[in-house]
Order: sequence, then structure tokens, then C-alpha cells
Amino acid sequence: MKKSSEITGLPIISLSDGHEVGRVKSLIINPDKGSIDFLTIEHEDWQVSVKAIPFKKVIGIGEYAVTVESENSVIDLNEIPIANQLVNKKIKIINTKVMTRKGQLLGNITEYFTDEENGMIVGMLMTSSEGEVVLRAESVQTFGKDIIIVKEDAAQFFLDEPEKLLQLEEDANESSETEDNSNAGLISPQDSAELKEKQIELLQGKKVLKDIRDSEGNLFISRGTILNYEHITRAQDEGPGVVIELSMNVEA
Repeated sequence: MKKSSEITGLPIISLSDGHEVGRVKSLIINPDKGSIDFLTIEHEDWQVSVKAIPFKKVIGIGEYAVTVESENSVIDLNEIPIANQLVNKKIKIINTKVMTRKGQLLGNITEYFTDEENGMIVGMLMTSSEGEVVLRAESVQTFGKDIIIVKEDAAQFFLDEPEKLLQLEEDANESSETEDNSNAGLISPQDSAELKEKQIELLQGKKVLKDIRDSEGNLFISRGTILNYEHITRAQDEGPGVVIELSMNVEA
């Protein structure tokens, strides 16, 4: 778990050649997922366009540096529509007011904490009438530009110190591992193959109603495409998220 202030300003090091790519300038928040999706880069030679690194390309975040595989991890935000949209939303979290759905003001955010493995925001440090408390990310319903909206019972789950977020995260991971182990082997290779064949049968020949993008925001299948076998199998290889997105945006 890292504070946002512990990430900002760190040098970004390419592991392939030991070169410093730049420094972390800012953290781009995805308000729908409640996560850090990109790290923008400060570099004296990049003044015209905004360069960034997708969080999923980050190898590690240490006390000294953020590490990536190579400089190829750097993207131009202007070339990735989804990333550009997130930048324009200007979600900042720090110095944002916290309010319940019914309009009760709870406090003001002074810092937030993220899981350095996946970029998910796990909690926020908040000043309130009761002093300094930790707001759990699970209580948040909306990350807004000026105000964070939380559930009515958010105050019941305040923590008195950030370290307790770590314990909650560890408990959740253990629970997830137990569930994964209990489900292991329930889906056989034959069942998986049959599921894929069913997806192909349902989607083949249908028209795509909107542009479908991959996990990095790149155009994957264009609007208006009539799906064939190759389109669908490529989507299956890309991951279940793309298949679901595709399934929700087609017509006969």
C-alpha cells in the first residue's frame, strides 16, 4: 500500500537498459473503477504532448523509483481516447470534500492510499469534526471532480489508522484465494471449449453498434463491423471483458 504522495515525484526506471525515463508528474484517476490507471511523466524533452505509463505496465513501486520493463511502456495520452478522457475529467481526490447521498458533509480528503500491485484505491485520509479518520474505498459511491459521494453508513466503517487498511486487504486476499481454491476444477476444458463455441454461435454475423476497445484503450473492433469467426476468437483471446462488451453492443 502506497500514499499518493509517495508515488508522485519518483524517477521511472527502464529495467531493460537502466535508463531513467522521467519522473512521475501526476496520477490519473479512473472514477468508475476507483483506481489509478496512468502515471503521467515529467521530462524536459517532452513539452508538447503528455506522456504517461499505464499502471498495468508498472513492474514495481519502491521507495526509490517506479520500474517498468522498457521505454516502450510510455504512451502518448493524446493517442489513447480513453486515457485522454480521464485526464479531462480532472479527478484529483486530495482536497476534495466528502458528502453522503443525503447531503451531509463529513470532511475533506488530505491523502489517499493505493494498492501498488493493481492501482486500486483502498482508502483515504480525511479530516472531520472528529479529527483525522480513514475512509474506506468500499464506502465511496462516486469519485467526483469536487465532491466524493459516500454511502449513508460510511461513518460506521471509519478506521483510526491507515495500517488497518492493510489488514482488511490481506483478509480480502485470503478470502479470494480460498474461494479460488474451492472453485478450482469446476470448469473443465471441455466446458470452456463449449462456452467459446456458444459465444461464436451467438455473435457470428451480428453487427457491432459501437467501437470496441481493448484493455489499453486501443481500437479493437470498429463500429459497424459484421462479426465473423476471426473477430470473435480474437475477442476471446483478448479476455472475457472484451467478449462481454462485444455481446452488449451488437444487433442482428
